Amino acid sequence: MKIPKSIYLFFIPGLALYALFFLFPTFSALYYSFTDWDGISADYNFIGLENYEKAALGDSIFMKSVGNNLEFMFFVAIFQTLVALVFAIFLAKNTKFNYFLRALFFFPTILSSVSVAFIWAFVYDPNLGILNHLLTITGLGFLTQNWLGNGDIAIYSLAFTQVWFHAGQMLIIFVAGLHAIPVDLYEAAKMEGATRWQIFRKITWPLLAPSATIVIAYTTIQSFQAFDLVFALTGGGPNYATEIISTYIYNVAFRNFDFGYASAISVIFMAIIALITYIQFKVLRSGRVSY
Repeated sequence: MKIPKSIYLFFIPGLALYALFFLFPTFSALYYSFTDWDGISADYNFIGLENYEKAALGDSIFMKSVGNNLEFMFFVAIFQTLVALVFAIFLAKNTKFNYFLRALFFFPTILSSVSVAFIWAFVYDPNLGILNHLLTITGLGFLTQNWLGNGDIAIYSLAFTQVWFHAGQMLIIFVAGLHAIPVDLYEAAKMEGATRWQIFRKITWPLLAPSATIVIAYTTIQSFQAFDLVFALTGGGPNYATEIISTYIYNVAFRNFDFGYASAISVIFMAIIALITYIQFKVLRSGRVSY
């Protein structure tokens, strides 16, 4: 059957939107990254690679934000994946109670980031917060902290909130992956006398590799895009302890009015995400993982 050429016209609206909202901003950021544009005036100068040199060699706050973002990403990627996987295994069976629990765990995902930030700002409050209160009444008062005011643990407090926020979403992906595994494989393994751990290691986890790849890659991207949650909870403080790349870009662009430098950081930011995601896909891609 010959496909009429007019069918290609249906691609035009999608391509136009993609070009307007992705390609144009991307190339604009790349263009302005070589300038000293302040974001307001019509005049600016081309300064070559100075913005990139500043980011790589002379900006300690930017380097700290990269380190914070990597800590945040690793914590969230590891614990969110583990939490989602464990709960998915326990809730894999299609029962009414499991349907209810899946919906309950998924519920935080539909909340706005700002709403989640307000909820956890109350939980973490050093004086009125429920977390310190629970620690006190259970005899663990020595563990009470200023969870968002202590620079040593603030980034991990934010990461825990991110895990709570999105673990339910990843749970659904793992449940779908578990349902795609043939039941016959489990029955054959049990007949051979395999233990639960052996079944998980030799059957469940290898066949969940595609789902795990999606979960880890998506979690990584979410971790780098957690601007609204971080901004609403800590604003990058205390003393830049929770400053991540996206919040730093915002501060440079809209508080320091240095859009040229902010654009350069944005380009570096995209490159970091692309590199990490590429490495993850190479390592975790189905059929390339060794067990």
